[in-house]
Amino acid sequence: MSTEHAPTVIVLAAGRGTRMRSTTPKVLHDLCGVPLIGWVLRAAEGAGAHRTVVVDQPARVLDGHLPEHVEIVEQHADRHGDGTGGAVTAALDAVDPGRPVVVLTGDAPLVTGEVVRALLATHAAEGNAATVLSAELADPGQLGRVVRDADGAVAKIVETKVAGDATDEELLIREVNAGVYCFSGDRLLDALPRVGDGNAQGERYLPDVLGILRADGHRVGAHRAPVPEIVLGVNDRAELAVVREVAQARIHQEHLRAGVTVVQPASTTIDAGVTIEPDATIEPGCVLRGATTIAAGAVVGPHTTAIDATIGAGATVLHSHVVGATAEPGATIGPFSYLRPGTVLREGAKAGAFVEIKNSDVGAGSKVPHLSYIGDADVGPGTNLGAATITANYDGHRKHRTTIGARVRTGVDTTLVAPVEVGDDAYTGAGSVVTKDVPDGALGIARARQKNLDGYAEQAAARAADAAS
Repeated sequence: MSTEHAPTVIVLAAGRGTRMRSTTPKVLHDLCGVPLIGWVLRAAEGAGAHRTVVVDQPARVLDGHLPEHVEIVEQHADRHGDGTGGAVTAALDAVDPGRPVVVLTGDAPLVTGEVVRALLATHAAEGNAATVLSAELADPGQLGRVVRDADGAVAKIVETKVAGDATDEELLIREVNAGVYCFSGDRLLDALPRVGDGNAQGERYLPDVLGILRADGHRVGAHRAPVPEIVLGVNDRAELAVVREVAQARIHQEHLRAGVTVVQPASTTIDAGVTIEPDATIEPGCVLRGATTIAAGAVVGPHTTAIDATIGAGATVLHSHVVGATAEPGATIGPFSYLRPGTVLREGAKAGAFVEIKNSDVGAGSKVPHLSYIGDADVGPGTNLGAATITANYDGHRKHRTTIGARVRTGVDTTLVAPVEVGDDAYTGAGSVVTKDVPDGALGIARARQKNLDGYAEQAAARAADAAS
């Protein structure tokens, strides 16, 4: 689309969303990692919007939640009127008479940039003053029907919510209004001020512009969307759940067609911002959120949660929780491990069963095999930390770091009390509580000497018998 014909996009988002029963504005509710209105703004961007204006409540509840380039205007009932017509009126100062105007709804997130571009193309090709986005449904329910004339133009949109609004013949129509409109800027500027509020609700309705344009002798057309779910909007959490299923299925399809194996899509959650390269495998039960990236050949799951995580090529993550952490190529995680923000597993490193690692750098090929907590530590390459190795990183006031060198071998049940350093090629004895630095190549042992009490079992039994008599 040429720059001079790029549209002005107006997004209606001033509704209070009371049926959501939430303190969060409706259009900011999450849908696969993106707020509802975020999907609509993506569609505007995908359509090449010259200018995007969001109509907000007077309280400006969307301030600070939208991209910087998006403008916010407020709908005031006393100046603009209630209803969709009043909402668009609030944004009229942004309308360029020489550009098309696309009106989207902030709680209808399934409209895509591709669909909006097709709507604009139909609008231009047919020379319409207004073009309605429509969809064909097997069961149109109470949605407004698009009534066309003999030439295929839109004669009117008939509402069906109240008995008698539509004739029996009109009720048989399966083409419905999707609530998305394209107007020629000059025609909208002329017609919208003439929309009144003489209806039972006392509101100004945007679709009334279509009748005014027809009466002025202008053509009103319709562009039929390729998929029926375009009409789905969100008024409550039940409808949000329905929309989420559609959005999630789209995300799955995109990854599957790009060469990703999603073994069981029905049990897999993938946010819109997740990046997965071809030949990665996502096993059942996984939840992938935020800005997670998964490289080619990686295997994630089953039953893994990754949030803002980076999983390198050929890495494996089994039954684990990874948040804000990085696993470089060939690293292995799990089962039942928790990698917290700031953790880096270098190439070929391992975090095994029941391991928690926080804000630590684990060197290439190093292993934390099982039952360990490594917090605020730097671990060199080729090191093996025995079972139940713990870095005691908190003194009750501040966090301290532990430095563990290359090729270190800690014995099982070693506690390293930070700040402490274990040199390259060093060892620790099993059961040690290490509070002093261990030099390169040394064996650090920090535990009490063992003492055996001969005959203890016999003495204990005698004491028990005396107590029972």
